[in-house]
Amino acid sequence: MKRVCWIFLLLVFSAGGLFAAEWSGVLDSTVNYTAGTGEADTHSFGLEQFANVRLRIRAREMANFYAAFNLIAVSGNYLETAIMLEDVNELPLLSTPFVYGQNYAAALELERLYFTIAGEYIDTEAGLLRMNFGYGQIWGSSDFLNPRNPLTHNARPRGVLGFNSSFYPSDTLRLLVFAAGPNNPLETEGRGFMSGLVMDQHWDKASLQLLYAYETPGDKGNGILPDKSLGIHNFGLSLKFDLELGFVADVLYSLNPKNLNGIDSLSAGIGFDYSFLGGDFVVMAEYLYNGFSSVTALGHGGNWQNNHYLYESLLYRFNDFITLSLAGIFCFDDGSFQPIANFTYEFLQGFTLNLNARVPLDQTNFGGSKAGELGPLPAKFILNAGIRMRF
Repeated sequence: MKRVCWIFLLLVFSAGGLFAAEWSGVLDSTVNYTAGTGEADTHSFGLEQFANVRLRIRAREMANFYAAFNLIAVSGNYLETAIMLEDVNELPLLSTPFVYGQNYAAALELERLYFTIAGEYIDTEAGLLRMNFGYGQIWGSSDFLNPRNPLTHNARPRGVLGFNSSFYPSDTLRLLVFAAGPNNPLETEGRGFMSGLVMDQHWDKASLQLLYAYETPGDKGNGILPDKSLGIHNFGLSLKFDLELGFVADVLYSLNPKNLNGIDSLSAGIGFDYSFLGGDFVVMAEYLYNGFSSVTALGHGGNWQNNHYLYESLLYRFNDFITLSLAGIFCFDDGSFQPIANFTYEFLQGFTLNLNARVPLDQTNFGGSKAGELGPLPAKFILNAGIRMRF
């Protein structure tokens, strides 16, 4: 399988030399320091070399071909994480096959592979691609095909295998139909194919999106998901207003006719952002209600175990090259939270220095006995320092 991937990559690179190709991407060199707690190492370090390489080829007058690959080499505690993901048999798509060298592990991952056809009134995309929905900036309740995690805000969302076609009745109105394969194709029970409709309407200061998606029935329940013999109906609503204060609301409700879960099937985010000092200072906050059987819930495609979360951030641009942001994620249910600091400095054109630090905290850090979802296990301090090159 690895040999097939490398041969395919070689063919794509060769095709780029035969046609009018546009190459771009990023190269990240990152060093990690983690102060561990519990059974984790007291001090651990990691090295990661990561590249996202993107290719665009104009195939016909109105058609384009796109491909993107992730190239990864890791060592230290990054390697421990890679080994752990390969051993998670319940979630096989989280892992990427690694080849092990003398002091590193390396992997190749296909990230995007799709084509687009742009017409006068209809645009179509098909393949392995990103299909994003909703206007939420942090939690992305409507963006259920590509779940987000603000703890890993630099990570590129995984693609999905499917297609979408957009029709534009007017300059401000878009109608879209889409279809995608099951979330986990290696899981034979309880998951189905997804298809749906989306409407986007834009005004001068506001935008509205309505979404309906239907997930076909799986064979039977699998112990995590309920019996889905009638399928799942997903209803989404997303709003944004661009006034003096930017406002966004992003809501998705999953209706299972065989298992009505009430508010537990609701995922809803609401937030605002405000900039001043000429746009150099930006304040942002977004709240998430995460129902236990909603699309953002752990075990149902999302990442979160509790109900109520708040993300808040302050960002200041010192100039065109230096940015500092302070953010935090708080879980109201168990009192756990993570303050996050991020510093970026573009010291050369195309080269950016990035420092990111997180401190997982919960009641145990302040004399309590209740561990929290965002709390210190298995780390009490995480620092990433890296250089990004754009090409």
